[in-house]
Amino acid sequence: MTATTPQDGIRLGLRANLAQFTLLVAVNALVGGMLGQERVVLPLLAGQVFHLAASVSALTYILAFGATKAVTNFFAGTLSDRYGRKPVLIGGWLIALPVPAMLAWGPTWGWIIAANILLGASQGLTWSTTVIMKIDLAGPERRGLAMGFNEAAGYVAVAATSVATGAIAAHAGLRPEPFLLGAAYAALGLGLSVFAVRETREHARAEAALHPAQHGTDTQLTTAQIARRTSFTDKALSAASQAGLVNNLNDALAWGIFPLLFAAHGLPIGQIGALAAIYPAVWGAGQILTGWWSDRVGRKHLITAGMLLQAAAIALIALGTTFAVWAIAQVLLGLGTALVYPTLLAVIGDVAHPAWRARAIGVYRLWRDGGFAVGALLAGSLAGTYGLTTAIWAVAALTAASGLLVAARMYETHPRPGRLQREADSRHME
Repeated sequence: MTATTPQDGIRLGLRANLAQFTLLVAVNALVGGMLGQERVVLPLLAGQVFHLAASVSALTYILAFGATKAVTNFFAGTLSDRYGRKPVLIGGWLIALPVPAMLAWGPTWGWIIAANILLGASQGLTWSTTVIMKIDLAGPERRGLAMGFNEAAGYVAVAATSVATGAIAAHAGLRPEPFLLGAAYAALGLGLSVFAVRETREHARAEAALHPAQHGTDTQLTTAQIARRTSFTDKALSAASQAGLVNNLNDALAWGIFPLLFAAHGLPIGQIGALAAIYPAVWGAGQILTGWWSDRVGRKHLITAGMLLQAAAIALIALGTTFAVWAIAQVLLGLGTALVYPTLLAVIGDVAHPAWRARAIGVYRLWRDGGFAVGALLAGSLAGTYGLTTAIWAVAALTAASGLLVAARMYETHPRPGRLQREADSRHME
């Protein structure tokens, strides 16, 4: 974690920026908690209060959230380059303020959809910006570890809030009490962002000065060129983008379909809440280790293994009928996701030049969180037509295919010390 001093007193590295980095970890935990307030309660609310079928509920609130978050991710990178990271972070928290009240007291399902549109926009701005800011501060040497801390904080908070809201719902009902926790998160997150978080854009500019591009035009790429490179032409960036999409497609399945499967087998709300928490808890806690590991052994093989492990875990969910089997499957799903999630972000940071890295992260997160919308459409449609188990099997097969595509297409972006960090352009680009 050795810091470097590139210019103008700006220091890169986790140790040199420990106070701000730790603060941003805490802020991202609050961002994750805003998502966690929905994970257990909302699927049950859809069926028990608004009397919606599984396919209808998944095709609405998860689709609304995922589509909005994906698009907002794209603009978060561009806006943070233009106006700075901190204003974008504050804007995301302002958008989040009315969400808990809309979930707690909204009289119709339309209010729930509207709340998830706002939540998606807020998450796109806040989570994307905390990622960008941590990469700015960490510098190149501990990028995987930095992403591990970021994603761990967010998803441990998702898990903890899922457990808390499930317990509150079992004791006090599905509304309004579980969502009061989200209101506290939003107020605290906004206060910290306004009064304690500092701007990090100059750290990225300092790193860019230390690492000139290989080609003179690389620092002057347009947003369209960055989008094309990240989505299609660079083999590592494009492989990461499709894997991110499938990973969050899996998360949409876990969010919208798994609780309904568990309920259909007679599990009480408390056990459903516990199962819903196991997956993000293992995912969240594991990312500190896997982010560090990817800095040591490289990115590609961890991503491939993680996607294949996720596929096996989802298949076990489809096969299972008991709490114990599902708990094991949720642990495996969390481990597979932990291998993938921070490592994919580290790939983007490895390949993208600091001058356009924030926009590349925005494009990647557009694809990744588009997986929520794709998952809602795919899993919701299949569940409505063929049943919950068929939808789960289909996603398991798709996840295995994604892992094999990473194995075939992605080049290693962070080799072990002593080897070149990047291969020749002819091997990177089609």
